[in-house]
Amino acid sequence: MLLQRFLIRLLTMLITLFGVAVVVFVVIRVAPGDPIAMMLPPGATNDDIARLRALYGLDKTIVQQFFIWLSGVVKGDFGTSISLRQDVLGLVFNRLPVTLELAIVALIMAVAIGGTTAILGARERGTAVEAGIDIASGAALSIPDFLWGLVLILLFGVLVPIFDISGRVSPQLDLPFVTQFYFFESLLRLRFDLTWDLLKHMLMPAMALALPLAAIIAQLLKQSLKEVLDLDYVVLARVKGFSETQVILREALKNAALPTLTLIGVQFTFLIGGTVIVERLFSYEGLGNMAIDAVINRDLPLIQGIVLVFALLFVLINLAVDMMYALLNPRLRHG
Repeated sequence: MLLQRFLIRLLTMLITLFGVAVVVFVVIRVAPGDPIAMMLPPGATNDDIARLRALYGLDKTIVQQFFIWLSGVVKGDFGTSISLRQDVLGLVFNRLPVTLELAIVALIMAVAIGGTTAILGARERGTAVEAGIDIASGAALSIPDFLWGLVLILLFGVLVPIFDISGRVSPQLDLPFVTQFYFFESLLRLRFDLTWDLLKHMLMPAMALALPLAAIIAQLLKQSLKEVLDLDYVVLARVKGFSETQVILREALKNAALPTLTLIGVQFTFLIGGTVIVERLFSYEGLGNMAIDAVINRDLPLIQGIVLVFALLFVLINLAVDMMYALLNPRLRHG
């Protein structure tokens, strides 16, 4: 049953990726603007334009261009960036770890804040504390991540300048990194001076991404906990003398967390998508920031590569969440 579910999801994933590739390829080519005209100086001749269009394959029909590009993608060749004149796949993989690192740190913060808030709300259910938590969660959820970014910049970058408001790391530091996962690599190397500098640049964009997700986690997990706390086995735990905190952590949490785990996986994909604006806001050198530059410069191969990688991340995360839910839920596992 589980294998069949996996194969169906895998087929759906391939169809989704193909559909995304078709839509993105067509849309960015029918949109106004000529990338070749943006590359050439004012005195360029028609022959110069024609040569460049032929070089990037833009002199062919959209159908021909698509299948030429798709055949290259299957072989691992995403083309050459028009604006940066570099291999698209290399550019994307150079920036992807930056975005993933930011998204993972934001997810950890969201789970920590949302989970703690939900447990506190369930423990203090029916009191003013729970009402305050509900109000705070609603406020955090109603404010988009980019607006949280502006608020954090104003508070901790201008009024009380604790954190850096732009960039990923201070340029004057020696960076002995092998990978682009600077933060995690600095921890492994025990270079805590670099870790602190990276955190000073990362905390505000990560917090801006984390707060709306933390509010969603808090609301769903608190509601699940309140439902589980009325079940017989939890009441029995109270009769045995466990405190309310012990009842929540030892008995209720493991059963109440399953719907929240599924939600976290799904929302993580939206969190990655949210990095586009937040990275731009903080001048963070990730894939989202590069995506905006690619759109501004009408860099068609780079836009296609970035969107396809984002789509691949989304479907892989959803596949992992679906399989995890099937493994954790006995009814689905035994079908």
